[in-house]
Amino acid sequence: MPEVAEVYLDGRFVPIGDARVSVLDRGFLFGDGVYEVVPVYGGHLFRLGQHLDRLAASLAAVGIADPYDRAEWEALFVEMARRAGPGDHSVYLQITRGADVRRDHVYPPDLKPTVFAMSSPLSGPPAEQLARGVSVRTLEDIRWDRCDIKAVTLLANVMLRQAAREAGADDAVLLRHGFALEGTASSLFMVHDGVLFTPPKSRHLLPGVTRDLVLELAEANGLAWREESIPETVLRRADEIWLTSSTREVMPVTRLDGEPVGDGMPGAVWKRMHGWFQACKQRLRSGSESC
Repeated sequence: MPEVAEVYLDGRFVPIGDARVSVLDRGFLFGDGVYEVVPVYGGHLFRLGQHLDRLAASLAAVGIADPYDRAEWEALFVEMARRAGPGDHSVYLQITRGADVRRDHVYPPDLKPTVFAMSSPLSGPPAEQLARGVSVRTLEDIRWDRCDIKAVTLLANVMLRQAAREAGADDAVLLRHGFALEGTASSLFMVHDGVLFTPPKSRHLLPGVTRDLVLELAEANGLAWREESIPETVLRRADEIWLTSSTREVMPVTRLDGEPVGDGMPGAVWKRMHGWFQACKQRLRSGSESC
């Protein structure tokens, strides 16, 4: 049986083998669409409100009419979580501008958006990976100028991740004009002299939901933090580097361009944050709203 047996497509749940999208769909032809990924822990959706806020911002930014109201989105995600069953899962949602009658860069205003969603098992980062951390390469950011939109046009991200892998690293940290921004699919954090730093939100990076939670956990637990631009030269002197995302959670980076970060092992501040994050997940699994 495939990992994903059933999907949601345009108002219906269907077996994945029966799901069909037009070859004229603009998501297929142009990558004209946006997406969201929402973790589910023990049947409870992780920060659904914040994910829906980001979805609405992405739709508005690219001019796709929101096909559902807030209550309908919430009901869909709750149903996706229910159908996924017990355990942890991630719900992937994609909305494209829809299918036209021909391929044309200019689109008519009355297209009906295509709505697709699926659930997949979510196991979280492997324990052995957390114990050793990951390696990253710094690469020049070749993406477009609106990285704050969670768009399905991810070819540049794919190329950058692949380049990092072919260079023997797990991922890349992207540089633009001498400043470190984020990973290929994750937010960036740095610890220097006991203070946690992350780049401020801008058009050049995605506003991460997990990123915001990490800052909230730092504030709640007395960890000093700042939103500041991170020069490449400062990143190379960092005591700790982390990458965060909905599926990777808080991942320690222990090698940067082949050189150890700090002592080359996950740092003490990361260990504290990892514990706070796992406690937050457990509260969510128990039905608490505090996460």
